[in-house]
Amino acid sequence: MKTCDESLPGLIDVYDTDNLNTFVSLYFDGRDEHFIPQREKVIQCLLTPDELKNFVKTMETIKTYLKKNKATNYAIFASDKNDFFKALSFPVTVQNSLSVDVSPYIHQIAELADDWQAYTLVLLNSNQAKIFSFSCGELHVEENLSADIMNKHKKGGMSQARFQRLRKGSIHAFLTEVLDALEKITIENIILAGPGETKKQFRDMLPIQLRKGVIAVVDVAIDDACGLVDETKELMREKSKEEHRQLLDLIQSEILKNGLAVYGLAETLAAVKNGQVEAVLVERDVKQKGWMCERCHLLEAGALSRCPSCGKNTSEVDIIEEIVKLAERTGAIVGFSQDERLKKIGPVIGLLRFK
Repeated sequence: MKTCDESLPGLIDVYDTDNLNTFVSLYFDGRDEHFIPQREKVIQCLLTPDELKNFVKTMETIKTYLKKNKATNYAIFASDKNDFFKALSFPVTVQNSLSVDVSPYIHQIAELADDWQAYTLVLLNSNQAKIFSFSCGELHVEENLSADIMNKHKKGGMSQARFQRLRKGSIHAFLTEVLDALEKITIENIILAGPGETKKQFRDMLPIQLRKGVIAVVDVAIDDACGLVDETKELMREKSKEEHRQLLDLIQSEILKNGLAVYGLAETLAAVKNGQVEAVLVERDVKQKGWMCERCHLLEAGALSRCPSCGKNTSEVDIIEEIVKLAERTGAIVGFSQDERLKKIGPVIGLLRFK
């Protein structure tokens, strides 16, 4: 299974070209055995014949996959009509949800990706190094490197000074190998860890772009990777919270001086549509009703059965979900927060690129 931040870009631009409700989005914690069949029955009563045919086939594919892959806390996005299938797993509890729409439902994944920002952990000493990637709550070993470094100087045959020069050269060569491996993996959100001074020596070797990506240097024994994972997770959570606080402070300042900020559902939606938004901050766990025209794709907040532009039927949508998708498509930063200020102003606010 792919991780959420790897798969999010592959979900935001996927939709049914005939504007039919053919994409099934399932989030399931694996515990309530009645949840999926109960939701299936309700959904089947509400679909058109063509949509129902696709839904039944799609659910058969999903159930076959679930029988072969026993897991908890996963998300599956599928459409038989569009020959589409993606499965993700999470190390944290997801909120059970089974929905059918013209495109995959990504809101919950976006929140999880925001909670569990990807980072790279380099654990090293003078002759060992492990590079881990952490994404959406899961840790993966990317590289496992080691070198045969001389650790003791034997009397006779080699001067102490020559020995130290050779040893320093061997360590530098090894750290260069680690650096080459790291550059192929990432340039941002890097945590350096290990005993002694080697990690600091390694940081000083980094080119300026990589050095800017280092967010923490942690003292830890080389064999204490398990304890380090919890510590680095907490570091990233605090980093994310601080970034959200700073973004909210900036947007609040812009609102007060009537500057480059937008707030309110209709206003923020319009700005996101126009590509004006640099960053969006969304109140966590909030949904709001909206509608989308089945023909001309006009999208607005509120409730309306017929499109005022073309007169065709509309479909009910979660307008917060649509704002998140539009923001992701335009390259805007998307964050989720429970800050009391956002609850008062929100449910969604944005920092503008231009007015």
